[in-house]
Amino acid sequence: MKDQNDDTSDVLVVGSGIAGLAAAVGAAREGSDVTLATKATRPEGASSWWAQGGIAVSRDDPEQFKADILAASDGTADPDAVDVLVENANEAVEDVLFDTLDVKFDRNGDDPDYTREAAHSEDRILHVDAATGKHVHVPFLNYLDARESVEIVDDTAALELIRHEGRVHGAMLESDGEVRPHYAGSVVLATGGIGELYGRTTNPDDATGDGIAMAALAGAEVEDMEYVQFHPTVCIPEEDEDAGVFLVSEAVRGEGGLLRNGDGERFMPDYHADAELAPRDVVARAVKAEREATGEVTLDVSPLDFAAAFPGLAERCADHGVDWEGGIPVAPAEHFLCGGVAVDEFGRTSLDRLYAVGECSRTGVHGANRLASTSLLEGLVWGLRAGEDAAGRGVERIDAPDLLERDPDLPEKFARDKFHRLRRVMDERLGVERDPDDLGRAMAVLRRLKGEVDAYVRTRTSRSLYELRHASVTALLVARHAAENDRSVGTHNLVTEPAEPPADD
Repeated sequence: MKDQNDDTSDVLVVGSGIAGLAAAVGAAREGSDVTLATKATRPEGASSWWAQGGIAVSRDDPEQFKADILAASDGTADPDAVDVLVENANEAVEDVLFDTLDVKFDRNGDDPDYTREAAHSEDRILHVDAATGKHVHVPFLNYLDARESVEIVDDTAALELIRHEGRVHGAMLESDGEVRPHYAGSVVLATGGIGELYGRTTNPDDATGDGIAMAALAGAEVEDMEYVQFHPTVCIPEEDEDAGVFLVSEAVRGEGGLLRNGDGERFMPDYHADAELAPRDVVARAVKAEREATGEVTLDVSPLDFAAAFPGLAERCADHGVDWEGGIPVAPAEHFLCGGVAVDEFGRTSLDRLYAVGECSRTGVHGANRLASTSLLEGLVWGLRAGEDAAGRGVERIDAPDLLERDPDLPEKFARDKFHRLRRVMDERLGVERDPDDLGRAMAVLRRLKGEVDAYVRTRTSRSLYELRHASVTALLVARHAAENDRSVGTHNLVTEPAEPPADD
């Protein structure tokens, strides 16, 4: 293992999802010393651990895989980026997940048990029950733990990048209340999504948009922030709609699960020719509309042997008091950000020696809507490529930012109250549907919130305050990009009905 008191490394990776872990592997293979810093406490704190559906591969038809990705994006994905994904998919999965980690994917006899999810035209998704993420994530962590050139430091937050004249030299890291600079030849951001900006999400609790905000504040280009994907089938236990929500994998619909409204009617054929297997944005809007019209939507799993096919999900339903035999109550919830820090085919940002991979990056693969089970694949492919490219750079120490701690601590509920205000605006104005006439008012509220938080950051340094800062910066970017895009496409769905202005408290 690396010396844990060392504050330099060849490559600093921030984040421990599959993208960050893949970047660490890529850099280590090139002979670099790697520090992987993560806010997560292992393993449940990373988004990849929660991934259910699986990881898509090209199999023997990359052109059809590409066509499905482009179709799901409503024609907005970058074809060149999609080529990078589909052309490297099989090799990356074979190399890392099979040969290196020996992930025990479900099998059908001697062959992998490929399944199908929404908007895929064929069975091409590797999976382990409906809990693929943790079965990939834990072996990945164990593999890196065993490498002497890699140090993993958990419960550690990156607060700010160390940069000068367009080049990034490291990051300010906080652990157990202590803030120190960590210098690196290259920095790879792999901080995940923005779920904590919304009241209901499938993301872990610490998904506050850190990497996106740090990169944007450092001057990096950010794109497509308006494209926030909502997963259409998140279980909402009837006893308490604000607690205990959990994702019901798209694979359940792929295996025959049907969506029914409060009147017991199957409704998806009225919305799209592919019915339950339509693109996520279409299904999410349909579920929202039917819930509003009939009071509820349930996922009918009676057409399949649910307990046998998805034992983990059946157990989770039981743990939350959900009688799946009577239909699983579902609603849309924030799931994935399709935009982020703009990167090229190697994860390079517009700042020298700064990389971004995984959900915090914008590769162009997803466009306005992500195809199911491509997030783990994107993180794996771009993570490996970024890690390899980031290796071999010299470390240069410069003056680190002076993060002040001179004023009294803020009240315990300060961050909680500000987050409540932020989430209220995001839920009401930047959800499944947006009113273009109201986005400007939402931006005004978020600007004021960011200004208030910035004032406190000037004289105080804490993880919770910087998370709030990152969340407010990221929320404002989502609102700004949404207001600037007058085209209703994919996850950016515009409605014209007038709406009440968002509350300012």
